[in-house]
Amino acid sequence: MKYKVSKESLVYNGFLKIKKALITHDRFHNRSSITYSREVLDKGAFAAVLLYEKDTEQIILIKQFRYPTIKEGSGWLLEIPAGAIEEGENPEQSAIREVEEETGYVINQLEHVFSCFLTPGISSEQMHLYYAEVCQSDQKNEGGGASDEDEDIKICKYPIDTIVSMLESATIEDAKSIIALQWFLLHKLVKL
Repeated sequence: MKYKVSKESLVYNGFLKIKKALITHDRFHNRSSITYSREVLDKGAFAAVLLYEKDTEQIILIKQFRYPTIKEGSGWLLEIPAGAIEEGENPEQSAIREVEEETGYVINQLEHVFSCFLTPGISSEQMHLYYAEVCQSDQKNEGGGASDEDEDIKICKYPIDTIVSMLESATIEDAKSIIALQWFLLHKLVKL
């Protein structure tokens, strides 16, 4: 199957970038192709980390304000630490940097869980999900976010025996965090 992207242009260039293009691609059910116009939120990739503090048997989450959620929610979301992969970084470097900025924890080892596109119908954003185990002594500073980015992040710890109830009660509304916690229940909790 073939595709062609033509007439691609940047239509908005702010914190987010929006591109518009003319797309032509083969079709599954006949031999002809189809051409149409599409916009894409060109966001790039980000790294996210599920942190397990093994000496306290707690999951470390962060809470911060997310403007896009105010229409349907409170605006403040519980999430796993995450952030954009900056120029010159690989996903692992980004994951380590973001965890330290947001939580103050220094990670010694990362386990790559998987990479995926969260909203491929509208965005190019790709998530690289990781898992890391830490101890209380690995928290080297208070975290709270990067001061030069004016982040305002609260660190929240939850016992692992509350994960299921948090998921069932929709306490966690963030997709990456739901995915990470479900993965933890399936792959790690049974081994602890």
